[in-house]
Parts: sequence; C-alpha cells; structure tokens
Amino acid sequence: MSIRDWPEGERPREKLLALGAEALSDAELLAIFLRVGVSGRSAVDLARDLLSAFGGLRPLLEAERARFCAERGLGEAKFVQLQAVLELSRRHLASRLDREGALTSPALVRAYLASRLRHLGHEEFAALFLDSQHRVIRFESLFRGTLDSASVYPREVARRALELGAGALILAHNHPSGVAEPSDADRRITERLKEALGLFEIRVLDHFVVGDGEVVSFAERGLI
Repeated sequence: MSIRDWPEGERPREKLLALGAEALSDAELLAIFLRVGVSGRSAVDLARDLLSAFGGLRPLLEAERARFCAERGLGEAKFVQLQAVLELSRRHLASRLDREGALTSPALVRAYLASRLRHLGHEEFAALFLDSQHRVIRFESLFRGTLDSASVYPREVARRALELGAGALILAHNHPSGVAEPSDADRRITERLKEALGLFEIRVLDHFVVGDGEVVSFAERGLI
C-alpha cells in the first residue's frame, strides 16, 4: 500500500505538520528525507530497511560516501543532499552560539562540539576562539592524529589566538574509541596550553572531550 493510501494521521509529512518533528520516529523522519520508496517498498519501509542495514540512524548519517551510495534507494544525489542538511545543522548551531554566547549556553557548546567532532574516525584537536566578552570568533581544527603532549604545539595555538584577537578559548578534542573520559595526556596538554596562553593573558575556559555518547567538561570535573 502506498503512503498516500494511509490514514492522514499516520502519514509522516502530515503527522509532522500536526504534531511537530519530535513526534516522529527515526524511520518516519528518514522517510520524509527519502521522499519516495522503491519497487514494492514505501518510503517508510525503505527507511526501516536502511536503519536495520546500517545499525541505526547515526551510523547511516555518518556513513562514508561509498557505503552510503551502495544501498538501494540512496545514491550520490541523496548523499549530497544529506551532507548539505548536516552542514546546515552545524551552521545553525554555530549561529546560535554567536547570538547566545559560549558561556551562557553550555548545552549548546556541547551540542556544537559534538556535531563537529563526534563522527570523526581519527583524533582531532580544536579550539573555539572567543573575544574578551566570551563571544565566539571562530571554531578551528588545529591538530589531527594521535594526540599526546608532544603533538599539540602551544606556540601554534597561541599564535592563532593572537591572530584572531582572542581573549579566551575553549579547547576540544574527540576520542574515536567513544569513551570520553579524559586521559593523563589530555590533562598534560591542557596544563601546557593554560601556561603558554597565560603568558599572553589569554584564558583557557574549558576543555571538552567528545566521546560516542558523552561530552566531558574539564571545568565541571574541576580539572581546569
């Protein structure tokens, strides 16, 4: 049966308009993105098949191009469309940070950093550069690869902060293992950066470690 033949209250688009997006299941939301199904399968059926094949919504959204495009009902056009949607989401979070300020919206900072770092299969060290009023200047990725105290260069972070006229910054990096617990190396990196940036009166306000399901704040743990 086509979705058009379903009762109006069960059709994903009509349900979203009536109840809001939060009322829809992952499959229903994905069906709206897909728009159409394939032979013998409605868009909702196809969405359920895809969620099962990928092991859930997040693995589907973060799938590599070749893997994504190989699935029936997807392809390059859908991959491009999805990347655009994800980037719009990241930019929306960034614009909210610009308006609301980093320190007044800790949950928003977490969400934004997770959107930038959680999906990466490698370690990446980044900073949210802030002005003297703690408004966001820019987010930048600074170092990539296995991170330890020898691979993160305080002088490079300080140089970039001075170039941007930053008065403070929030550090962030991801753990591809999915475990967000700060390591001894994370603590050492943070202390070295605090000392180096302090020479220029640039404050390190926090350091977030992004894991699979959690984002840990050094400030909240009393580690900074």
